[in-house]
Amino acid sequence: MLGILRLSAMTSVLITVGIIIALLRPAIDFFREVPLLDFLTGTSWRPNLEPMSFGVLPLVAGTGMTTLVGLMIAVPFGLGAAMYLSEYASTSTRRRLKPTLELLAGVPSVVYGFFALQFITPTVLTGWFGLQVGFTNALAAGIVLGVMIIPTIASLSEDAMSAVPHALRQGSLAMGANRMQTTLRVVVPAAISGISAAIVLGLSRAVGETMIVALASGGRPNLTVDPREGMQTMTGFIAQTAGGENPVGSVSYNTLFAVGLLLFAITLLINILSIRLVRRFREVY
Repeated sequence: MLGILRLSAMTSVLITVGIIIALLRPAIDFFREVPLLDFLTGTSWRPNLEPMSFGVLPLVAGTGMTTLVGLMIAVPFGLGAAMYLSEYASTSTRRRLKPTLELLAGVPSVVYGFFALQFITPTVLTGWFGLQVGFTNALAAGIVLGVMIIPTIASLSEDAMSAVPHALRQGSLAMGANRMQTTLRVVVPAAISGISAAIVLGLSRAVGETMIVALASGGRPNLTVDPREGMQTMTGFIAQTAGGENPVGSVSYNTLFAVGLLLFAITLLINILSIRLVRRFREVY
């Protein structure tokens, strides 16, 4: 049995190593023809058009913009839902609401993408707020991305807050604090490690999301700070380009692996940050 458990633990490590190897070989071929510094600092991304240029910053900017908008939606709503479920909802209400909230995590991302195209852009952004936006734009993609990761942040944050000992709440109430003060000044700081991990996990989910940004954010690399414009993300580029049209071994084909390797590195850094945050702020009771 111990051998089976060890094999199970090693399997995930071996799969990760296999992914790295699969990304590295074509990426190395790519960087033999395109300097790494030009790839990381270039501001023009034209891998399939003449003259070809391979500056990945427009894709990174698109990924960052949609992720930022998503976190601005998901963090306040997710933490608000977690605080309500943990501190204010009755047992029966929590039993009904939490599974309903978690159903959002089961909705296919392609459905979220069509929701952004058919409702968020024409009805919410253009109709309700009167914004001048294109058919595809980073703002709509980010909003729907935030809705998608709300269950992740809310569920994990609620678990972290529910794990805080009731003695801390009782002590705060005994000192004269009301329930809101107890929630914000006692429960949330005590559960900050779990909350931080939930937010970083939601961040990782947003960075790696594909279908929402491929459908709603746009397919044109655009280095801008205006979320109302269309922007292409790293995952959107991979989804658009990995259609088998580029000859295997060509520079345009190897761009898929270079962008994928960069995305893998960004996700790895986010996970390392998550581990450091959890260890730094962890409270043991």
